[in-house]
Amino acid sequence: MFRTEVDVTPTTLQLALTDKVVTIGSCFAEVIGHKLQDYKADVLVNPFGTIFNPVSVSKLLRAVAGQDLAVEESLVQRDGIWYSYDLHSSLSSPDKEELLQLIRERIAQTCRHLQEARLLIITLGTAVSYTVADTGTVVANCHKLPARQFTRELLTIDEITKSLNYSYEALKQLNPGLQIVLTVSPVRHVKETLQVNSVSKSILRVAAHYLTRQLQDVLYFPAYEIMLDDLRDYRFYGPDMLHPTPVAEDYIWQKFAKTYLHPTYQQFIPEWDKIRRAVAHRPFHASSAAHQAFIRSTLTQLQQLTAKYQIEANSELRALQEQQLPS
Repeated sequence: MFRTEVDVTPTTLQLALTDKVVTIGSCFAEVIGHKLQDYKADVLVNPFGTIFNPVSVSKLLRAVAGQDLAVEESLVQRDGIWYSYDLHSSLSSPDKEELLQLIRERIAQTCRHLQEARLLIITLGTAVSYTVADTGTVVANCHKLPARQFTRELLTIDEITKSLNYSYEALKQLNPGLQIVLTVSPVRHVKETLQVNSVSKSILRVAAHYLTRQLQDVLYFPAYEIMLDDLRDYRFYGPDMLHPTPVAEDYIWQKFAKTYLHPTYQQFIPEWDKIRRAVAHRPFHASSAAHQAFIRSTLTQLQQLTAKYQIEANSELRALQEQQLPS
């Protein structure tokens, strides 16, 4: 057998279909978040956009928990568009007040979701940070401003663990029952060179290790190790040789689901996959008797599934009904 399977440590966390989840961090936080959404979980996915470094993630989490973010001080303008140093470029606006309002709304939305959430998934992307040269403030995004305005530095393990410790304490006051899963993104950051990427990932991994030892209700999911050691082949990387392929993402998701989802939730997944395939099916002859019988059968199955698991499936119901001919 020419592979080494990564076994994930069993936990008491058993996420139910009804549990709320928040993901934050690098683009891999979006992969797991969207997978959970696909399987009907109530997930708020990366509400501040892609955030790569853990100090910026921590700053946002503390803002969500009630600490002052000094929103207006983080704003910067480029080519007539306003951005925030603390957020991804996708959260921007030509109007400064509109952006401020958007940021406050995202903070309030995330706060509400985290207050009721069972799980927070934090994905650490890189230990490479950029600081504003004049102030020494770590930024989440440079927004393509001139490089001379920033200093590039590697965050230390101590900086990362202290920052996330502060966030943990603030989040536990907001929601004492919240559990946290840390991951290190399997996406390679070769912009910083492969050598620096290796150092960066090592720093993140050691910091995550210490945090799981220091803090209650903080777990580590080895997405990084699964990609590097279990899926040890370039066929599991996309054309850019940086991001995992959909096959790799599905494999990592299966490991995640088996470890953290309640058995009833795990039972739901293959049943829902069958419905998703049926909804996505596009026949050559939609009006044929065979396809109409297929639609009626799928509608019955969908109604039974929504009643059994108490899920909302209005979009799937509409998609099937649109294919149904009047009786």
